[in-house]
Amino acid sequence: MEFSLDCRRCPRLVHYLESLRLRFPDYHNAPVPAFGDPAARLMIVGLAPGLHGANATGRVFTGDPSGDLLFATLHRFGFCNYPSSRLMVDDLRLDNCLITNAVKCVPPSNLPNSTERKRCGSFLRDEIDTLAPRVIVALGRIAHESVLKALDQTIARFPFAHLAEHCPLGAEGPILLDSYHCSRYNVQTKRLTAAMFDKVFARARELL
Repeated sequence: MEFSLDCRRCPRLVHYLESLRLRFPDYHNAPVPAFGDPAARLMIVGLAPGLHGANATGRVFTGDPSGDLLFATLHRFGFCNYPSSRLMVDDLRLDNCLITNAVKCVPPSNLPNSTERKRCGSFLRDEIDTLAPRVIVALGRIAHESVLKALDQTIARFPFAHLAEHCPLGAEGPILLDSYHCSRYNVQTKRLTAAMFDKVFARARELL
């Protein structure tokens, strides 16, 4: 199904966005589209827009603490032209890389439910089909599971683990590369370090 900024398929998320428009009238407060190179061979899949990040700016990971580590890492490995991005109106450009989220609208408490993940899965499936990436980096377990469902695969066959690699569609399909999510919580607790994240994108470069 084609992505639309006017999507209203998930009542709970629609209601939440309506409440946010009253609290933060200057925010984007709508579904957030994918961003990046339309011919990219690398796709990055996150969880959902951050309340004061992508939901505010309208661009994935922009203005969000999780984006600080992501864009800095992408810059080091030649996937983007700047090491940081706080506003959608900057000149950030991704090269051979496209970023999207498993769920396109900000969810309450940053936790989409299973129904919302399933409904949004049709958008992710369309993005994967259109882009036909060689490598998909899944940021976190939910992104990992969402990619597998979009590829019509059984989740139990491909367990999530940091730096795990999966070829759910065989040698001709995309390689799914797992990473812990670059959330502020994971970074602060050292579950994910910059060195660990570097290894993910160093491996992505090798696979490309």
